[in-house]
Amino acid sequence: MDIKTSDINSIKPFIKSYQPPQPNSHKGQNGRVLVIGGSSLFHSASIWAAEIASHFVDIVHYSSTKENNEIFISLKKKFRNGMVVPQKDLLSYVEEDDVILVGPGMVRGKVNEKLKIKNEKFSDIIKIKDEANYTYFLTKYLLEHYPNKKFVIDAGALQIMESDWLVTLKTKAVIAPHKGEFEKLFGFSVNQYSVGEKTKVVQEQAKKYNCVILLKAIHDFVSDGEKSYVVEGGNAGLTKGGTGDILAGLTASFFAKNQALDSCLLSSYILKKAADELFLSKGYWYNINDIIDYIPIVTTNLLNKT
Repeated sequence: MDIKTSDINSIKPFIKSYQPPQPNSHKGQNGRVLVIGGSSLFHSASIWAAEIASHFVDIVHYSSTKENNEIFISLKKKFRNGMVVPQKDLLSYVEEDDVILVGPGMVRGKVNEKLKIKNEKFSDIIKIKDEANYTYFLTKYLLEHYPNKKFVIDAGALQIMESDWLVTLKTKAVIAPHKGEFEKLFGFSVNQYSVGEKTKVVQEQAKKYNCVILLKAIHDFVSDGEKSYVVEGGNAGLTKGGTGDILAGLTASFFAKNQALDSCLLSSYILKKAADELFLSKGYWYNINDIIDYIPIVTTNLLNKT
């Protein structure tokens, strides 16, 4: 099924299932998201994910590596819409929050095989100095020890994890790869596939690996293994670095109180629609901050039309 930003009727069934904040709700009841990301190489990615999440959920927690003290100081100045949590306390927030987004800004690289035997405890993992190894072992630990939690996996975590980790989860994780990450995770490329072929193979992999896939491309391909959708819209302004982090943060926000498949479709549609509308006034020359500011407007207009 095709969902197009040019056709509001195509997204209406999923808007109707969206759960907005209730008038009599209290702090925390409209979603809590934990963003685990950032590294010495990539500072902004996880901030963008956390910033967009802060528009849509009540509480955003953020965690990065202890070694990046300067980044933490910077975050406390830039990220005023959530809480930076100490690395040592991370697991208590994993248990507490509705959705864990892991990966934005995290480093990938070669994993030290010897560490696979040693680091089975969280206390060992947070002592790992190499950031690629930290990404690998932390992602593995979280998926193994919290199979019932809602996860959105993106970027660095997605690039370094093993696909088999998804199979045993009790709650299907959302993964949001671009085409290169899809190839790295599943072992084959979809670059030469037609739209129909991509739709089919995304559904097959989602079913095989017990997850919901949001494959980012010119058209986004979304499947939970049973149903599949193609989301069309947007423009070349979305090729800028950071749009994937916004998509991941938005998906995690919706997933806090909504179904995984619906969350993926809504976030994909809204991001592309924001790009469509920004193009009218700025052409391709809008930036990440423009998108973050405009997405709540698009969402409000969308909800008011249904």
